[in-house]
Order: sequence, then C-alpha cells, then structure tokens
Amino acid sequence: MTQSQPPLPQPKLESAGITSDQYFEFTPEKLELSNGYLGYGGQDQLGFHLSVLTNMGLLTAAQHTNLSLWLEALKNVVREKLPTVNAQPEVAEAMLNRFNRAIADLEAVIEYLGH
Repeated sequence: MTQSQPPLPQPKLESAGITSDQYFEFTPEKLELSNGYLGYGGQDQLGFHLSVLTNMGLLTAAQHTNLSLWLEALKNVVREKLPTVNAQPEVAEAMLNRFNRAIADLEAVIEYLGH
C-alpha cells in the first residue's frame, strides 16, 4: 500500500502553520545552497516554497519585497489564465480590458508609494 502525499501548503495572508506530514514530505532532508538556490539535488521544491510562504504569510512576504514584482507576477498569471476560460470572445476581451485598467491603476499607486 502506498501512502498518499499530503496536500500542498496553501499560503494565506497571515502566517499559518503546516502539518507535520507536510513538513516531512516537503522539507528537504539536507538543505543545500547550489548556484544561489536553496534546495537539495533536483527535487521539486514547490512544496518547500509553499511551506515557507505559509509560515511567513503573504502580507509579510509582500511587505519585504518590491510591490511592482508582485504586480508583475499577478499580470503574468492572470494573462496566462484568461485565454483558458471558456467564455464568449467579447466577454473574455471585456475581462482583459478591465484587468488591464485595474493593473494600470495599481501601477500608478505603487509608483506613487515609491515601491
């Protein structure tokens, strides 16, 4: 009988704990630094990174990084997802237009804040 993998940690706004099963599954036994990256040997690091973000909380992570980078990440993810939504072309185009306007507003606020 094979044991199933625990669910990936799900970062929230505030700091949260992970389960011991998640810790044992996703934390490398031996954490190494290779070419500037934390990890161990070619292992998939997604669970480890999500664990760290879960423990840190997204608010803390955002407070200690450049807000423009968070916005850039959001733009990439949304623009990748929008074409996969099963919607009429005019609805998809309207959503993209709304998103682009919102991003422009957020970019102006971030620039005003000096971040």
